[in-house]
Amino acid sequence: MESTSVLIIFAVFAVAILYSSVGHGGASGYLAVMAFLAVAPEVTRPTALVLNLFVASIGTYQFWRAGYFQWRVFWPFALGSIPFAFYGGIVQLPTDVYKIVLGVVLCLAAMRLAVKLRNDDQTTDPPVLAGILIGAAIGLVSGMIGVGGGIFLTPLLLLARWSSTKTAAAVSVLFILVNSFAGLLGNYLFGRSTHILDLPSQVWIWIAVAVVGGLIGSTLGSKKFDSMTLRRVLAVVLLFAGVKLILV
Repeated sequence: MESTSVLIIFAVFAVAILYSSVGHGGASGYLAVMAFLAVAPEVTRPTALVLNLFVASIGTYQFWRAGYFQWRVFWPFALGSIPFAFYGGIVQLPTDVYKIVLGVVLCLAAMRLAVKLRNDDQTTDPPVLAGILIGAAIGLVSGMIGVGGGIFLTPLLLLARWSSTKTAAAVSVLFILVNSFAGLLGNYLFGRSTHILDLPSQVWIWIAVAVVGGLIGSTLGSKKFDSMTLRRVLAVVLLFAGVKLILV
């Protein structure tokens, strides 16, 4: 096996652990890895969404079982996001535009991982209309670039005091799951490179290591794990990848 292939496997594993520990699927991390290798956008987007599906499914179960999920926080955002994530999956941005948008999102993801956000004080439920509109905007961007939207939703829930830290993770991971499915479905039905056979030949190995990493990370994250050092190392990598996409 080539050294590059081994590096990707270890990178996917590490990304899955760290992202799932904070209730994310890891799509922006997978996209960063593929960006380093100059993989075509029509391949990176569905690949990241497929990996997201597996990792977010595990995280959803783990955080739900731990009792942190709250339907009343989740449903307005999901109602707005699902149809727009589907439409975003249909949209094929020009490569130059896609690289810039993805670069910006990776930089935002780096900020999200590097900053420790907490809100375990008094919270209020999100306004329904605001939740639907915000969900629609997040869903559209997420579907277009191939992420689940958790990097946008989690800090919003915490900064607006709409949920506690653990509930934000639990709500975000299911939000990521439904958005990833909707975006992948839109890409599958109307995209140019959408069949599972069109994905990289090693995608099943990546899925396997992402599942193992997702199990480890979500188990730790639904309990007490919070390694800021490791998250900040990953943030530096994402920031580097994002700047590279914007400038090159």
